[in-house]
Amino acid sequence: MVFSSQIFIFYFLPLALAVYYGLPRRGRHLALTLLSYVFYGWANPLFVVLLLISTLINYVCGLKIAGERILAGPASWERDGSDKPSVCHQKVWLAVSVGASLSILGFFKYFNFALENYNALFGWLGISALRLETVLRVTLPLGISFYTFHLLSYTIDVYRGQAKVLRNFIDFACYISLFTQLVAGPIIRFREIADQMANRTHTAEKFARGIAFVSLGLAKKVLLANPCGKIADVVFEAGSRGVLEAWYGLSAYAFQIYFDFSAYSDMAIGLALMLGFVFPKNFDSPYLSQSITEFWRRWHISLSTWLRDYLYIPLGGNRKGVWRTYVNLAVVMLLGGLWHGASWNFVIWGGIHGGMLAWERSRGKDAFYRRMPKPFRMAVTFVIVLIAWVFFRTADLPAAMAYLGSLFGLAALQDGSGLLGGILYQPYYWGTFGIAALIVWGFPQTWDWTRSIPLWKTVPIVMVLLVSLAVLMTQAYNPFIYFIF
Repeated sequence: MVFSSQIFIFYFLPLALAVYYGLPRRGRHLALTLLSYVFYGWANPLFVVLLLISTLINYVCGLKIAGERILAGPASWERDGSDKPSVCHQKVWLAVSVGASLSILGFFKYFNFALENYNALFGWLGISALRLETVLRVTLPLGISFYTFHLLSYTIDVYRGQAKVLRNFIDFACYISLFTQLVAGPIIRFREIADQMANRTHTAEKFARGIAFVSLGLAKKVLLANPCGKIADVVFEAGSRGVLEAWYGLSAYAFQIYFDFSAYSDMAIGLALMLGFVFPKNFDSPYLSQSITEFWRRWHISLSTWLRDYLYIPLGGNRKGVWRTYVNLAVVMLLGGLWHGASWNFVIWGGIHGGMLAWERSRGKDAFYRRMPKPFRMAVTFVIVLIAWVFFRTADLPAAMAYLGSLFGLAALQDGSGLLGGILYQPYYWGTFGIAALIVWGFPQTWDWTRSIPLWKTVPIVMVLLVSLAVLMTQAYNPFIYFIF
């Protein structure tokens, strides 16, 4: 189930809100958990079993790290009478948590990738006897990358003493499974909403701002991301394309992935507000960035800060010398690329960003484009991001290299490639592309624009909501890019 679907907007959401507000406070987390399991299991009920197993493992690990034990009676958890658990004891249970979570993620996300590369390696070496022939192919559960990061941040923060353990299993299950952030983020750390899990306020102002977030997010998704996605699909799937079409399609993909993901984040934040939760900002006009370093302060903020706090800093950050800092940056971004998908293209995408982060850090203000005027710095950064998006969008390395050849006029044009113009240069697509560019570089973020909602803002919010719903009723093309991660 996706947010921008008729079944979610017209059926699931009204039911969820009616149940939530119709129950006393004590029953709301249980209701949210059950509703979230329905939401998550809509595509495949077996995914719920895996989510529940992961939740149980990390719930127990969190309790053990904090020094809790189970006593007689159904679900009666109390503090052990002994002293604070030893560091060794805590490390063992943290290792269990991290090992179990990463093993589950690794199996379901990377089994097929590892098998294909294993067989390719021995095929290349001519040792066919060592190839593994199996009919087993693993289906990737929705959102497993996101909820795994939620689980890891919880047990790590409990171990570090940065968060108090949740003794109530229903509360913990609610935090992990909450449908507003379950399948495509944002990555909400437990310590960011721990107080809200215990006590949060429900106000008309919050609810109204939540509606605004959902309305504007739905508009970004349906009115901008989807049409830009059609442009990108046509160009990327073409047998050949000219230089202009290649840059047009790549820019359309950059707009699609931004509006697609920021729209989902907006709707997630808005739905959370309607339930009383306040989530942090996840995007901050990333294409206004004047360097790749700045880009990662603005793009998918919940992921970049997670990688910084749970991977970059533990690796040593910038505390172990200059060269170690560069290596840490590269390793973090390579792993960040692999987190997005089981493909060498994602690793290359992460490598481009990691290499640029290390290079910018090494050059400081001497980086050549940092001496340019602001518009040129933004343009250079955007072009670098575009080049990296080629690897993110294409299915494999040959397809990426072919597309790069088209960008720079190095690819031979096939007969009929001129027909692309008949599809791409329609007023509808040109107009949508132009509006998308205008919003990217000229409009504030939803987070900032909705801080206050006077009457003059209410009118356009209602209008775009109605238009979005009308278009949604007729649109067949409605993917969410980050659902596959």
